[in-house]
Amino acid sequence: MHRSKLAIEDSCSFRGRSSRKMNQLLHNYISQLIFVSYLLFQMRIVCKDVTAETLYDVLHDTSYRKKWDSNMIDTHDIGRLTVNADVGYYSWKCPSPLKNRDFVTMRSWLPLGNDYLIINYSVKHPQYPPKKDYVRAVSLLTGYLIQSNGANSSTLYYLTQVDPKGSLPKWVVNRVSQFVAPKAMKKIYKACQKYPEWKRKHNPNLKPWIHPEQNTLPSINVADLVLQRADSLENIDESRLTEEKQAQHHSDDEET
Repeated sequence: MHRSKLAIEDSCSFRGRSSRKMNQLLHNYISQLIFVSYLLFQMRIVCKDVTAETLYDVLHDTSYRKKWDSNMIDTHDIGRLTVNADVGYYSWKCPSPLKNRDFVTMRSWLPLGNDYLIINYSVKHPQYPPKKDYVRAVSLLTGYLIQSNGANSSTLYYLTQVDPKGSLPKWVVNRVSQFVAPKAMKKIYKACQKYPEWKRKHNPNLKPWIHPEQNTLPSINVADLVLQRADSLENIDESRLTEEKQAQHHSDDEET
């Protein structure tokens, strides 16, 4: 927990620095956490007609995420730790024939003037042990940095270091890095464009990530949480699995 607090504090200094420096600082911190087989992705997208506030809302709003994240199987908040930290569950659809992955993470968020920071990392929760039909993966550190570019423009920086808990086939790594991850950034952008209209029809004043008095989640005692270490989970060898032809997924033009 202490290291994550330091990570948040260090991230505050990103404002005003170049994106290259930001990525360097984040990468240096992540590299010190643990040396395991992991997937590391760094991406950036400029959202010319989306405010930083809207990006921030979309990344927080789990109700809306169910409308646009086609890779998601389930997501929900488990409980709150502080006014700007909670614990949540997320399950992710992997390319067939791989087993699907899920995560239990502690998330923290921090407004930085006109910019915003959201980070998460995996924890153990006593009521959310690994499930039989999923591989419990580990977020060593995942971060979103939203920078305002003015009244109606913003930039989203995304960095994640994930241990998928298993030996993945090369075709999976290639697909995720070349197609899935970049497509996800574009989907976030498109979801942001549609969010204001959607939100006007769905509890427009409900934003507990901004108004903590609206948060009705049960409180979690931090003593009940333990950092989820990758070496404590079972590794699944899926390196020999071959790619299956699948039906065409819904296009990015699917309405949200």
